[in-house]
Amino acid sequence: MTEKKKVFGYELLVDCYGCKPGVCDDIAVCYDFLDQIVPFIEMEKQGEPAVFRTDEERFPGKNGLSGWVPLAESSIVIHTLSLNDYISLDVYSCKEFDINKVTDFVKKWFHPTNIDTQFVERGTKYFD
Repeated sequence: MTEKKKVFGYELLVDCYGCKPGVCDDIAVCYDFLDQIVPFIEMEKQGEPAVFRTDEERFPGKNGLSGWVPLAESSIVIHTLSLNDYISLDVYSCKEFDINKVTDFVKKWFHPTNIDTQFVERGTKYFD
């Protein structure tokens, strides 16, 4: 049996289409999502989440929110586009995590009609 190669980190990219109306423009919902997903996936916050509204004048057509929560393991980032009820998420960690647990949490929170994921192993040569 071959031993699994050690990598530095793991990154899950999640694209959510057709999210529940209103969630992409709700700072409290996005803040609570970032705050609650961390203990759910058994990670540790280094600070409180931060969520910001996109400046509609500087970025026309990009109405939505951006936010992140710093983790001891790395970070979770969220970007929303209100016009299309679209959310993109990035979960990056040096600690392995359950991809299905993350996507199940995202589905229950935002109710997307469609979801795409990509999983990337980062720092594949870090331990060479």
